[in-house]
Amino acid sequence: MPLVALMECLSWHNGAVDETPDNPLPETLALADSLPEPRVFISADYRVLGVNRAWREEFGDPGDRIGRCCYEISHHADAPCDQMGESCPLKASRETDEPARALHIHHTPNGPEHVDVEVAPIRDAGGRTVFFVETVRMVRRARSRPSAQGLVGRSPAFNRMLEMIQRVAPSEATVLLLGESGVGKELAALALHDASSRADGPFVDVDCAGMTETLIGSELFGHEKGAFTGALQRKTGLVESAAGGTLFIDEVGDIPLHIQVKLLRLIESGTFRRVGGLEPLRADFRLVLATHRNLEEMVEAGSFRRDLYYRISAFPIRVPPLRERREDLPLLVESLLARVSRRRLRMHPDAMARLLAHGFPGNVRELRNLIERAALLADGDTVLPEHLPEHLGAPAGGTPAAAGEIVSLAEAERRYLRWAASRHTGDRHALARRLGVSPRTLFRKLREEP
Repeated sequence: MPLVALMECLSWHNGAVDETPDNPLPETLALADSLPEPRVFISADYRVLGVNRAWREEFGDPGDRIGRCCYEISHHADAPCDQMGESCPLKASRETDEPARALHIHHTPNGPEHVDVEVAPIRDAGGRTVFFVETVRMVRRARSRPSAQGLVGRSPAFNRMLEMIQRVAPSEATVLLLGESGVGKELAALALHDASSRADGPFVDVDCAGMTETLIGSELFGHEKGAFTGALQRKTGLVESAAGGTLFIDEVGDIPLHIQVKLLRLIESGTFRRVGGLEPLRADFRLVLATHRNLEEMVEAGSFRRDLYYRISAFPIRVPPLRERREDLPLLVESLLARVSRRRLRMHPDAMARLLAHGFPGNVRELRNLIERAALLADGDTVLPEHLPEHLGAPAGGTPAAAGEIVSLAEAERRYLRWAASRHTGDRHALARRLGVSPRTLFRKLREEP
């Protein structure tokens, strides 16, 4: 049920049915038990008043969590989110008297997980806000812990991208993913597909980089027998194959102008023709595109159609480069070690320090190549500095780990942060910005005990 409809339903229910209007919570909770998504009811001072059945099925019996502050339960914190460097949807809803939404990382029975949180005020018959309802939607395609597949991260830049994906996914809007080569735009497109209403349909991708004009047209739209030399039989195109699902066009900036015209016609009319065909065919797909190029500059140079650019750029999402999400590097390293090697490998702190000091112009793709090479060179269960390319070097002023000492990735990260803090001359907020993490995350990690 949409949150606006829920607000209207609960407000009417409280005012029309509740025999104790001073305490509408019991009737509200009884009605909320029939709703499919997890809901938490919270007072204006952050106290958890109750949860519905879907919440209990997802997160377990609330037990002694009723009556405690929501930030204590979800973040294991001693202050509200907005006081710890994050947005607080409850505060925003309380101040505006309107729904508010944010993407957070909550502690769950399975560990820290990304959740899409939406908070709305619940009013009594007189229009007075009596408490708030929080809807919690789990983000299934991303992990804030090491994972063998999908998107991995928890940095502010990563979470901003993920929040945009969650917002646009339920719609049918065309999405343009922008980012440098190797940042993981295809994984972002898959996450968008999985969060959409078309998740049960096919995810069809086409990479336009390096394709000729004839090949792109044939791949996208298919062709009829005899349409060109070598076309010995009819071919179904990717547009047709994506029926009911998502069509992902990677490197859309490499599409020739002639094909751009056909793509624009496809988007605007929802129809297409196979190469060499006369019969218009109906398309049924969600369109997601990606590019590492600056399309605005291409429009000005005349190499990309202006009308197509405005048609596909209504909802752009920037996929951040690795240098803007350094907090995610230990998570990515551990995940990639599990993906590229059958052995259980770990990264030596000195090797991790070298990775943290590197700029990664090739982004996650470059990191994967480095990890795969290092895993092949490592004879034991530890990736050492000598298994990494010499050009990576070491952090200036020495490494934050003692040579020859093997510690966990979590300890290596703590040592690096403390090492960075000891050499930083500004305040902690400036250090957090330089490291690409939120002040709240930096404060928490520096307080953590081994």
